[in-house]
Amino acid sequence: MKNRKKILQKAVGLSFLACIIVFQGCNKSYLNVNPAGNKAATQFWQTSADATSAVSAMYANLHEWTNIAFAPIAVESMGSDDVDKGSTPTDASFMNDFHNFSANSGEGQISDFWGGEYKTINFANQILDNVPAINMDAALKARYLAEAKFIRAYAYFRLVRAFGGVPLRLHVPKSASEYNIPRSSAAQVWAAIETDLTDAAAVLPQTYGSADVGHVTKGAALTLHAKVSMYQQKWSAVLTYTNQVMQLGYSLFANYEQMFRTNNKNNSESIFEIQNMLIPNNPAASNSQYSQVQGVRGVTGGGWGFNVPSADLAAAYEPGDPRRDATIIFRGETTPEGDAIAASGDNPMYNQKSYVPFSLYVSGFNEGAQQDKIVLRYADVLLMNAEANNELGNAAAALVPLEMVRARARAGNAAILPPVVTTDKTALRAAIYSERRVEFAMEFDRYFDVIRQGRGAAVFGSRGWKAGKNEVWPIPQNEIDLSAGVLTQNPGY
Repeated sequence: MKNRKKILQKAVGLSFLACIIVFQGCNKSYLNVNPAGNKAATQFWQTSADATSAVSAMYANLHEWTNIAFAPIAVESMGSDDVDKGSTPTDASFMNDFHNFSANSGEGQISDFWGGEYKTINFANQILDNVPAINMDAALKARYLAEAKFIRAYAYFRLVRAFGGVPLRLHVPKSASEYNIPRSSAAQVWAAIETDLTDAAAVLPQTYGSADVGHVTKGAALTLHAKVSMYQQKWSAVLTYTNQVMQLGYSLFANYEQMFRTNNKNNSESIFEIQNMLIPNNPAASNSQYSQVQGVRGVTGGGWGFNVPSADLAAAYEPGDPRRDATIIFRGETTPEGDAIAASGDNPMYNQKSYVPFSLYVSGFNEGAQQDKIVLRYADVLLMNAEANNELGNAAAALVPLEMVRARARAGNAAILPPVVTTDKTALRAAIYSERRVEFAMEFDRYFDVIRQGRGAAVFGSRGWKAGKNEVWPIPQNEIDLSAGVLTQNPGY
């Protein structure tokens, strides 16, 4: 208990120091770090500028290593049938333990993922605990609190689908009894997420001016709420929230491949994306490694080559589906941006959605540091709406949003991707599942989609997935040890 309190106090302190870093600039200001602007903790939480700095730091934390790179790839992607480890056989071979479902509670990536999400929660909690007392514009204050509630909900969403029930921290710990707390049930965590998202959606604006691009919106809160409801099979709620988002002015970006390029950030389809950028003369602030760890190996401006598309994914597309070539960089091809990929190399395929043209590489910076990570997009709203309608017995209504997604993909070529016409509930469900797979391939959803659909054993069983165990990953053993057993392990680990 005593050791755990000291460690948690240290974590809270470190996050607080990070949170009071002042970020300068106008557009995407929270990416430009100015350590010289640090304030003493006793002087912070006094002004509107302090609140703004804290919110900026909360967003900046989202592109930190444990939030966007190795640990999320391990926990959120490696279990999927869409991916292989990539890189070279001996490089980070522990990633195969996630792919083969042999990862144990001592695995460092599990601990990193857990710690990264609780760090995010701590950023949000500090804002929610301290900003209410600041004398500042009431509307801006309410918006900042709503943004923090969304970010906290997003972090808990990632935790609960990865681990099941987890400790529910809704305030910064202030007393000894608040440091070492047990796991809440999954149902309690889902309920807390929904409360935060309801509160956030009631306050957040639909859009922002250019200076605040990347901040969460009402559409983001409603979309994540729909997704949270989908994981709980609350189909009426999914329909309600997606119908609301469909009235907010989002639209499918016409060119699927170009949607993921850096010159089309925050486009008409994007609902929430983690903002990354390359800031001239400031490599330390240009620190996202999302693209770098997945980039093409062996070329200047490429990357490390992890989390590569699998042969199973490549075979999953219908004949002629352009999303296949827009999702997968094949060895020997030339990308639409003109990069020639060698015909030989460590891996036959790479993730094109995280790709940044090699010409944009700047020496001394992480490869692809400027690539955003799209978290929520409008195609997901449409396919969630289709799935909810079908589950509620509204097959005809389900076909409409499903066809919108397929029509964008076929891009006017009537010879491919014919409209789905079946109204049989089982057949239509299978069509929607298939559409989700190819539409969101390599976007870190496939693994959890299969599990929530109850198909884990059928899809992943050949790689060792076991029902009653592998629906979740193990709780990090170091967290259990620090808690002196207050935290309990998931069954089977």
